[in-house]
Amino acid sequence: MAKKTIADVDVRGKRVLVRVDFNVPRDDDGNVTDDRRIAMALPTLQSVLDRGGRLICCSHNEYKKKPVGMAPVAARLSELLDRKVVFATDTVGEDANAKAAALGDGEVMLLENLRFSDEEKANGPAFANAIAGLADIYCNDAFGTCHREHASMVGVPTAMKAEGKPCVSGFLVEKEIKYLTEAISEPQRPFVAILGGAKVSDKIKVIKNLLGVCDKVLIGGAMAYTFALAQDGEVGDSLVEKDKVDLAGELIEAGGDKLVLPADTHCGDAFSSDCQKVTVNAGQIPEGYEGLDIGPTTSQLYSEIVSGAKTVVWNGPMGVFEMPPFDAGTKAVAESIAASDSVSIIGGGDSAAAISQLGFADQVSHVSTGGGASLKMLEGAKFTAVELLDDA
Repeated sequence: MAKKTIADVDVRGKRVLVRVDFNVPRDDDGNVTDDRRIAMALPTLQSVLDRGGRLICCSHNEYKKKPVGMAPVAARLSELLDRKVVFATDTVGEDANAKAAALGDGEVMLLENLRFSDEEKANGPAFANAIAGLADIYCNDAFGTCHREHASMVGVPTAMKAEGKPCVSGFLVEKEIKYLTEAISEPQRPFVAILGGAKVSDKIKVIKNLLGVCDKVLIGGAMAYTFALAQDGEVGDSLVEKDKVDLAGELIEAGGDKLVLPADTHCGDAFSSDCQKVTVNAGQIPEGYEGLDIGPTTSQLYSEIVSGAKTVVWNGPMGVFEMPPFDAGTKAVAESIAASDSVSIIGGGDSAAAISQLGFADQVSHVSTGGGASLKMLEGAKFTAVELLDDA
């Protein structure tokens, strides 16, 4: 599945359209409050600029689930690149066309929010063709959106390939492909997956896929209580998916010794740090209490399994990691992964937040930039946005 990257193409004097993921957090005044996603794209962007390319960036950005203007993002990108960033007030139209045509070697521009047009999500051909016409080379460096068949991800490269224009990956997407496909398709063993989070329904396909390739699949988070219910356990007031109990039972049967469930649970009588707390055996949560973390016996067990692994994939926290002391299980897992000599891959979303918050991000092999996309790839899904890119 190896794809050509931006390093494999001659960009001098060429207009290079890079689909980036600049969906960064903003405040009520529109200011960028966390520029990590912009910073993570810099190696790809700098590679184009350093080699005399003419850089056109495009992205979406949402605040409270609504698209917002990209001008503040252009300003922050300018600061990080230490050069002027031209801002187009549209994505397809007179301003974008004129400014793209006027770009010189080593210059950079950012288009207005792709999702200001309904045609982005609809993969509208006219919209895609218009964006494709802006550039000579297409580069996908937005892994977090790779599972979406949107115009900028699928329609644009399709149109550009039809004209014989190169379509390549950026360095972020290259790294995601390397770890989330190659490391899993040919893992060093033992291969251990750790899956947490609230819902079994979110992870069904991931669990099924990983049970087929892993040596152990460790379960944590609130979805463990649905598994406990499937074993006729008592779950008190814990979060469970009652309509997924039968499915959990099927997964337990199919998983056999590979599927490892918590041995104990850290519970509270309220969703609060200062609640009454008790640690009980799994499946013995009393009425009036809810499970909020794996217990110390499980933390020790999981840490021992991880310490012997050669490949580790982790997606989903073990408990309410934002609320001490119910962060203990997640912290124990993170520490054991960081201390191991395994190839360690951290799925996006809460797992990525936890590993960064706990200070271990630089002690693991890879932290994914895409929550939903990394989950889909762990399911074994194929991404049209990636398949379209030129083969190495």
